[in-house]
Order: sequence, then structure tokens, then C-alpha cells
Amino acid sequence: MIDPYILRTLMTLSACYIGGLLLGFGYFKALRLTTDLIVTNRQPIVGIAMTIGRLGLICTGFYAIVQIGALALLAALTGVLSAKALILRQIKRSGA
Repeated sequence: MIDPYILRTLMTLSACYIGGLLLGFGYFKALRLTTDLIVTNRQPIVGIAMTIGRLGLICTGFYAIVQIGALALLAALTGVLSAKALILRQIKRSGA
């Protein structure tokens, strides 16, 4: 039988990984939109606002996760890095 403490820890780490994955997708999609705005020279104020919002989102997410503990923070960071890898793979396949 699985120890309840281990089960709770695994569930917490899984939730933190998924949360980090969602944070990463949000962050890197917003980064892509921001770079498109800056490169095309359209609405630079929106690009600046998106940059501030993007940084606020990732900082708030990591701050909330760090309250759980170091392993949770590492799981969330792994999720963010996984999201980055998936988005880069998607961009390379689309040829953009």
C-alpha cells in the first residue's frame, strides 16, 4: 500500500508541473505576440504592457508555488521549460 504522505507529495508535484506547464505556455505565447508587435512596429505600448503582464504572471505563479516548497518549485520550473521546448518545436515545424 502506498504511504499517504508519498501519495500527497506526488499529487502536489504533479499539480505543480501542470501549473508550470500552463504558466510556461502563457508566458511564451505572450512573448511570441510581444515580439510580433515589436517587429512589425504596431502598437509598441501594447507590447510594453504585455511584457509587464507576462513578467507579473510568471513571478506571481512562481511566488505562489514557492510557498509549497523547493520540490514544487523545481516541478513548476520543469513544466515551464517543457512548455518552452514544446513551443519551440511547434515554431520549427511551422517554419515561422
